[in-house]
Amino acid sequence: VQPDILILRSEHHIPEEMRRKVALFCNVDPNSVMESVDVKTIYEVPLLMQKEQLDLRVMEKLDLAFRNEPDLTTWHNFLHRLHHPKKNVEIGLIGKYTELPDAYKSILESFIHAGASLDCKVHVKLINSEKIDDNNASEVLQGLKGILVAPGFGHRGIEGKIIAVRYARENNVPFLGICLGMQVAVIEFARNVIGLTNANSTEMHQSTPHPVIDIMEEQKGITDMGGTMRLGAYPCELVENTKAFEAYGKKEISERHRHRYELNNAYLKAYKDKGMIPSGINPETDLVEIVELPEHKWFVGVQFHPEYQSTVLNPHPLFVAFVKATLNE
Repeated sequence: VQPDILILRSEHHIPEEMRRKVALFCNVDPNSVMESVDVKTIYEVPLLMQKEQLDLRVMEKLDLAFRNEPDLTTWHNFLHRLHHPKKNVEIGLIGKYTELPDAYKSILESFIHAGASLDCKVHVKLINSEKIDDNNASEVLQGLKGILVAPGFGHRGIEGKIIAVRYARENNVPFLGICLGMQVAVIEFARNVIGLTNANSTEMHQSTPHPVIDIMEEQKGITDMGGTMRLGAYPCELVENTKAFEAYGKKEISERHRHRYELNNAYLKAYKDKGMIPSGINPETDLVEIVELPEHKWFVGVQFHPEYQSTVLNPHPLFVAFVKATLNE
């Protein structure tokens, strides 16, 4: 393997003499040896690479014509807001992999994107759902301006997530549930509002008398777990005058999925009667993609993964709306 360009990670600036030596020993053009000095955030790296003229070297190697100087004003503005926030907010992320924060990397980055768009630094407090119970929930969750219940699989830590949802619902704390987070919101509402005490997901309890979360009928005969997963992007139609519609600002959206279980539509009327509404529906399958509580300050659960589509220049609208709700006292 013969490289065309070398980018050297370093704690300090690399002197020209060292660059020339590396170029000589690696048979690379001297102007194709570049430094990547440690920075506070990975989002500074594109600007450093432009300063090192990486874009010019790549275009030369590919024999592409250089036409216009790239306009990185928006990126510079993002970094300024990121480094000089006007507000701060603490949001709790409830999950069971909190010892491994990278398990929630996309969510944590989405908070960075959304926070910067609002001139806000989002401090995310990782809380292990296995350590939440009825006796300590108020102590553990008190003071949080928002609560996000994270995705996941399996029954471990599920009851702690349900308790966290109940705390957010009863104390009017802005809430966002993603995938399993949306499902536990549905379970919590069934148990404590509708009155279905033993409601559950068939993923957690196959013989539950109230399977408010269940696998789709046409998938029940499939034994291969991968074959039953909804993967990739699916369309969703939003209901007007809802929190979801307000966040997106349009009726038709497309979001990425990675899950097996769905809200059981057999219970949908009971949810509507008690105040939890479906605000996003898959138009092809009639599956519920988004639920929310209109009377709550901001309570939204989504079956899909909005964090998969959030970027620096296009922070995901649900994360932006969620963070904004936590800032409104």
